[in-house]
Amino acid sequence: MKTNGRKSLLYGAVLLMAFALWTVMIIFVDVQPVGVSGTSVGLAALNSWVHSLTGVHLTIYNITDWAGLVPVAVCMVFGTVGLAQAIKRKSLFKVDCDVIVLGVYYIVVIACYIVFEMMPINYRPILINGFMETSYPSSTTLLVLGVMPTLVFQANRRVKKTVLKRIVSVSAAVFSLLMVLGRFVSGVHWLTDIVGSVFLSGGLFYIYKGTVLLICKEK
Repeated sequence: MKTNGRKSLLYGAVLLMAFALWTVMIIFVDVQPVGVSGTSVGLAALNSWVHSLTGVHLTIYNITDWAGLVPVAVCMVFGTVGLAQAIKRKSLFKVDCDVIVLGVYYIVVIACYIVFEMMPINYRPILINGFMETSYPSSTTLLVLGVMPTLVFQANRRVKKTVLKRIVSVSAAVFSLLMVLGRFVSGVHWLTDIVGSVFLSGGLFYIYKGTVLLICKEK
């Protein structure tokens, strides 16, 4: 268990370093005014070429926007679990260790979203309802890939029935894949937005997983 925890922390650190390097590349490499209203975009040739292939599909964008409520619901479920434990046990400090760490992790994911909303690196390839919106990293991709793996991880720790574990794992994997592909082909993000979110969400999740494996008891 301890070995797996250390490996997870290592994977997380590597992915976060990859995210940092990727972000630096977007800021400094091949920056051209190819975005909406002439906004500058890093790795412009790659982004422009991929965007010309995908085109824009607002129906898919709207579907994935609404489907983004699924990971929000997952967060609310675990928040309710933690609240119920705190009330029943009459102390926040008696809430299960992995649930407390999960709450902190969700706060970190939200903080990352807020930081990049306040410090725009790229803007979307198109206007959304007539407005320019920040696009790096893809917030929906970050939310989905940051939250859905925690559902699988928690199910594997807490659920006894193997069949149910597999159903949760497969459902979460398929949903996550469809959401990421949907955001990509919808044309409302640059390719680099999606890749950046994959690096960031993966890094944060492995840090969370490693922390739980190292400091929390198996349920």
